Amino acid sequence: MSLWPKDNHGRMTKTFLFKNYRQSFAFVSQVAMLAERKNHHPEILFGYNQVTIFIISHDLKKITDRDIDLAEKIDTLLII
Repeated sequence: MSLWPKDNHGRMTKTFLFKNYRQSFAFVSQVAMLAERKNHHPEILFGYNQVTIFIISHDLKKITDRDIDLAEKIDTLLII
């Protein structure tokens, strides 16, 4: 898994860069479908060629194995 540093709120965070809006949108769509299957929903900031994802277990207010698993699965979306 590539680096997912923690932000000031204790969330795992990562920014992904793309060539254009279409690629960013496609990635966000894949993340949304993955999150639905996992029933674990990250916060997503989405722009023209940039997507930033924040992951934390909101109910526990900390990083859990579910968060790490989701981050690993999101990273694999870029390989496909």
